[in-house]
Amino acid sequence: MKSTFHRSILAGVAALSLFGAGLAHADVDTTRSTVIATTKQMNVPVDGKFRKFSAQLSFDPARPAAGSANVSIDTGSYDLGADDYNKQARGKEWFDSAAYPAATFVSSAIAPAGGNQYKITGKLTIKGKSQTVVVPVTIASQGSTQTFDGSLPIKRSQFDVGTGEWKDTSVVADEVVIKFHLVASKK
Repeated sequence: MKSTFHRSILAGVAALSLFGAGLAHADVDTTRSTVIATTKQMNVPVDGKFRKFSAQLSFDPARPAAGSANVSIDTGSYDLGADDYNKQARGKEWFDSAAYPAATFVSSAIAPAGGNQYKITGKLTIKGKSQTVVVPVTIASQGSTQTFDGSLPIKRSQFDVGTGEWKDTSVVADEVVIKFHLVASKK
């Protein structure tokens, strides 16, 4: 169904905001990391996965305010599991990947939220529309890696994802939840 892949697209865009967590000057290992967008089509959850993304992170738990993150997601890499849905997701009504090939997140602040929890504020840009978002992130260290996990709900309508017949939120919900698991090597 067209709506199913659209929902997934929206979720992917939201995923960008989750990359706000950073670490000590490291790039994310995309082979061990995931960004999934979950939407609801006719109230049924639909997951879509972004296959291509990059993130440059800087984070020290002793000085979280000095951290930063710069994330870029290839909107044309959104995968709903079927070529026809993926093609539709790249189209003008959804991501318009030809005109807007990347969704981005650039952090502006990182604040402790207790334990290994942090709130990362930054600008999420999708289809040329920007919103300031606050992303809750859990950061864990093990050996030579750090992991960043979180989820962020966004409204697809705030980014013009799902236009034309898809602007109606009765079939594909307006809320998209971006879930991410990022793995980076400590440097």
